[in-house]
Order: sequence, then C-alpha cells, then structure tokens
Amino acid sequence: MDPLVVIVPIALIALFVLIVILSSFFTVRTAEVAVLTRFGKFLRVADPGLNWKRPFFDSVTGIVSLRVNQITLTMETKTKDNVFVTIPISVQNRVRPEKVYDAYYKLSDPVAQIKSYVEQVILGHVPGMTLDEVFASQSSIAAAVKQELDADMATFGYEIVNVLVTDIIPDQKVKSAMNDINAAQREQVAANARGEAEKILVVKKAEAEAESKALQGQGIANQRKAIIEGLQVSVEQFQKAVEGATSKEVMQLVLVTQYFDTLKSIGENDKTSTLFLSHSPAAVKDVSDQILQAMLVAERAG
Repeated sequence: MDPLVVIVPIALIALFVLIVILSSFFTVRTAEVAVLTRFGKFLRVADPGLNWKRPFFDSVTGIVSLRVNQITLTMETKTKDNVFVTIPISVQNRVRPEKVYDAYYKLSDPVAQIKSYVEQVILGHVPGMTLDEVFASQSSIAAAVKQELDADMATFGYEIVNVLVTDIIPDQKVKSAMNDINAAQREQVAANARGEAEKILVVKKAEAEAESKALQGQGIANQRKAIIEGLQVSVEQFQKAVEGATSKEVMQLVLVTQYFDTLKSIGENDKTSTLFLSHSPAAVKDVSDQILQAMLVAERAG
C-alpha cells in the first residue's frame, strides 16, 4: 500500500481536529462580556480574557459593553405659564455586570427606550412649573429624572450613572421679552439712582444758599451795628469839641460829609456813568434828613 494514501487522510484529520480545537477558544476584551448560547438558548456570560466553548454546539451571540455610555436628547415642552422651552438632556448609563442577561434580551433598542422614559419623566415635571421655576430647579429636574429613570431601568439591567440638564432654552420671542424686561428693570434702578443723586444736589444747594443768606444777613447786621457804633462815637466826640451842638446836627454834618465823599469817589472812577444831582443847600439838607430818617426807621424796626 502506498504510504501517501495513509498519511494524507491522517494529516487532514489532524488538521481538522486542530482547527476545531483552536476555534473553540475565544477572547473577550476588557470592559466587555460575551453572551453564549447553545442551539439558540442562553447558556452563560463569558468574562473578559480567554474563554472556551464547545465546538459546533456553543456560539457567541453578542458582545455587551460595560462602559458608561451617554445618550443625548432634546426635549421640547410647555411650562405652567404657557412658555415653550427646549431642554437638552444627557443621560449617562451602563449595563449592570450582574444583569447582562436582562440588558441583552429584555430591550430591543435600549437607546430609544431610555429616551422614551426620559421624555415621560420630563413631561411629568416641567408642565407643572413656571419658566422661572424651571430655571431655578434645573438641578432638581435632573435629580428627579435620574431617580425615576434609575428605578425603571434597573428592571432591564441598566444603571443610570448621571443625568445632566445642560441648558434651558425658551422660545426666541420669550427670550427677547425677558431681555427687554431685564433692561427695563435695570434702567428703572439707574433712573432712581440718578433721581436720588439730583435730589441730594438740590437739597445741598438749597442748604448752601440758606446758609449763605444767613451769613450774609449776619454780615449786614454786623455792618450796620458797626456803622451805628461808629456814628455814636463820632457824635460824642463832636459834642465834646463843640459845646451846644445837638445830636441831630452832628448826624446831619457827618452824613453830608459822607455824601460828598461818596460823590468824590464816584467822580474819581473812570468807568462811572454820568449822574445828574441837585446841589442846592436845600437839596443837601433834604438828602441828609432822608438818610437820617431811614436809619432811624431801620433801627426801630430792628
């Protein structure tokens, strides 16, 4: 018998057995698990590393990642005060290692179903809140979504790591109106501040004018007092020098002297306008009588 006839079949059988043995081993990467089935029925979950399965009987049906995944969706809903808002939401989730079977077999489309649960939770909270409350409760909305979503998705083998409400976006017209309201409020505050500043300036100016008038009146009073005291001294000295002279005569003489001194000062000033005065003796006496009478009346009034 030809030796090749025996060797070739044996070699082929050995090669076939080697291929079968080698194909029975498979590896699973870190942070992943493999779902094994036997004739279509779930068998077990293979952990990361080198694994073995029965050839022809067992097969790797699917690979499930244990990493944290992020699902991003945008919700549009209406608030209690009839304002439409857009809410971007990020849901961070992962498969629980002990519930790989539930995560793989119970949900046909995990991403779409998680989005549906998020929309249900949002529609149960936001419509009962005003726009201001939605802005103020952004973190509490995220916490409520996480709490309810985590409880619902635990049945399907998923863990909700975190829920982030990244923004609250109202309708563009509402946003413009809010900006106008904010600008008007700030303008009102600025107007009140300007009004208070003007009020303070007016009050201070009035106080300064009142104080100035008081000081001016005090100065005039002191001036008149000094004039009267000076005239009194002049009268007393003149009466001592000229015996028999009355106070009225002395006053008339002093006033007439001051009158002529005033005229002299006016004439010596280059910028003085032309004055027409009567200088008859009777006119001078009338002027002195009028000045004296005015001073006496002012003294009595004081």
